[in-house]
Amino acid sequence: MVGAVEKGVISERDGRQIRAQYGGKLTMIDAWFGTLLDTLDRTGRGDDTAVIVCTDHGHYLGEKDIWGKPGCPIYEPLGHTPLFVRAPGLDPGACDALTTNVDIHATLGDIFGVAPTHRTHGRSLVPLLAGTQTSVREWALSGIWGREVHLITDRAKYVRAPDGDNEPLSMWSNRWSTMPIHRHPDLRLPLPDDRAVLDRMPGSTVPVIRQPFLASDFLPFWAYTEFVGSLAYDLAVDPAEDENRAGEALGRRLEGLLHDALLEVDAPDDQLVRLGY
Repeated sequence: MVGAVEKGVISERDGRQIRAQYGGKLTMIDAWFGTLLDTLDRTGRGDDTAVIVCTDHGHYLGEKDIWGKPGCPIYEPLGHTPLFVRAPGLDPGACDALTTNVDIHATLGDIFGVAPTHRTHGRSLVPLLAGTQTSVREWALSGIWGREVHLITDRAKYVRAPDGDNEPLSMWSNRWSTMPIHRHPDLRLPLPDDRAVLDRMPGSTVPVIRQPFLASDFLPFWAYTEFVGSLAYDLAVDPAEDENRAGEALGRRLEGLLHDALLEVDAPDDQLVRLGY
């Protein structure tokens, strides 16, 4: 929900209760996670077991009067997710290097000497864990299908909204999801139609079904959102993301960096058109 308190959907008291319940859940997780680590140590498996803790997204608890995981830009409470690594030979410490979840795959491949045969975009975190480097990437990309595309650097964030109608859009997949929305149990992902073709996953030779969509189509529900335009934040001085600097030099620099990043990962042409590049 966006603007839930302002619109009267929930009260300030409701918000405090939501935050308290979330805090209680974290306390429970912390206790059981400690039990897991203690068990590994007690059974001797801590000497040959690595534990990696991450998540796909955070949760809004009233920041900017946003609650849950609604359709809106990915601000820090949703996108700045935890990453904990516990492994034999690693000393306790903290690292503020920019990473993203696909780096975990690259890290595991590096540790076990496995090289994927298809294109991937992760960077191994082994140099960070070993302390031989202080960074492994200059930027990371994030977003939700059909919504804004985000570029994050070590101190800034750029949010690029669609230019005009939210089209063209294509979905590349061989596993069509039927994940329901609990409030709308009959809502399902649209099935491929006669426009679907056999294509290649962008940046690779992996064959997949490509289904194009137009804004006038019944879209996968992830795409339904209200766009607020492009945004740019200097996170080093504005961690709450209150000052939009998209029209300033920072925004123009990040706009170009996002364009170059999309080309580097072989983003599909319709993505570039949708974003107005």
